[in-house]
Amino acid sequence: MDISQPKVISLFSGAGGLDIGFGRAGFRTVYATDVWRTACRTLEKNKTADEVHCGDIREVDFRGLKEKYGEIDCLIGGPPCPPYSQTRHYLIGKADGFEDEHAGFAVPEYFRALKELRPKVFLFENVDGFAFKTHQCEFDFLVRKAEELGYHITHEVVNCANYGVPQTRKRFFCVGVKKGLPEFVFPEETHGDPEKATGKLPWVNCGKVIGDMDSISEEEKEQRPGAKDYDLLCQIPPGDNYLYFTEKRGYPEPKFKWKSRYWTFLLKLTPDRPSWTIQASFSTNQGPFHWRNRFLRIEELKRLQTIPDTYELCGEFKEQWRQVGNAVPPDMAYVIASAIKEAYFNG
Repeated sequence: MDISQPKVISLFSGAGGLDIGFGRAGFRTVYATDVWRTACRTLEKNKTADEVHCGDIREVDFRGLKEKYGEIDCLIGGPPCPPYSQTRHYLIGKADGFEDEHAGFAVPEYFRALKELRPKVFLFENVDGFAFKTHQCEFDFLVRKAEELGYHITHEVVNCANYGVPQTRKRFFCVGVKKGLPEFVFPEETHGDPEKATGKLPWVNCGKVIGDMDSISEEEKEQRPGAKDYDLLCQIPPGDNYLYFTEKRGYPEPKFKWKSRYWTFLLKLTPDRPSWTIQASFSTNQGPFHWRNRFLRIEELKRLQTIPDTYELCGEFKEQWRQVGNAVPPDMAYVIASAIKEAYFNG
C-alpha cells in the first residue's frame, strides 16, 4: 500500500462510484462494505478496495478495522436513499426515514462508524430529498451527531451537470471535518445551462458522450419501450415526454391530462442536453429512453454516470442497471475528493 495515499473506509459502497472518484483523486479505499452480493462482486472484480465485506453493516466492528488498518483518514458513503425519496413520501405519506424497516437503521449506522473510526474528514451523500423539510428529523440528526462527535459540517444540494457530468442529477452532499481544521468549501461550479448567461462552460450533453453509439440493432427494433404506449413514444420529439400529448401543450387530441403521470413517463433523451437522472430501476415505460426510441444500453448508462468504460459490472442486465442508477457519478466524486485532498491532505 502506498502510505502517501489517505486511507478511506467506504460504507454502502454499491458499485463503487464514490470510490472510483476518490481513487482518482489519490485516496485508497482500504475497506468497502455493502449488503448486496452482486455489487460486492463488482467491487472485487475491479479491485476497487483492498478488502470488500459483503454483509449487514450492523455487524461491522469499526474499532476492529481501525486496529487493523491504523488511523483512517476519510469515511465516505451514501446510506440507502428510498426512505428519503420524493416518491416514497408522496406514495405512503411517511416522512420519517428512521421508521423504514429496511433502511431506517442506515444513517445511525453511518454515524456509529464515524464515532468508532474518528477520521479527519467524512463525506455523506444522499438524494436531494434528504434536505427537504419532510425529512427534518433525519437532517437534524445528522447535524446533531456531527456536532457531538466534534465535526464542522458543510452541506449543499448540487446539480452534477454543473460540474461537467452529462446528467442533471441533484444530490445532497455533506462534508464534515474535525474541529480545529478549516471548514470545507465546496468547489465552484464549472458548467451551466447554455440557455442561461452563466459565464461558465456549457453543460456536457448526451450527444457528446454517447453519440458514437447512435444506432439501433435489429434486436432493439423488436423491443417496445413504453410498452402499450410504444407508438406514442415514437411520436414524442427528443427531449420531451408524455406532456407532449396534453391539451396544455396544444395537442389536438389529448392523450393524457397535465401532470397526471410521473415526469419520467415516456421521457426521451435529446443529444442536445444532459440526461435526466438515471433511475435505479429498469422500467418499460419510465425513461429516459434513447432518442432512437429504444432502451438505453448499459454502456450508455455508464457514460452518462461517468463510470469508466473499462469498469466491469457484475450481474444480469437489471442488476447492472441498478448498480449504475444507485451510483454517485465518479466525476462528481472526484471533484469533491480533490477539494478534500487539497484542503486537508497535501500539507
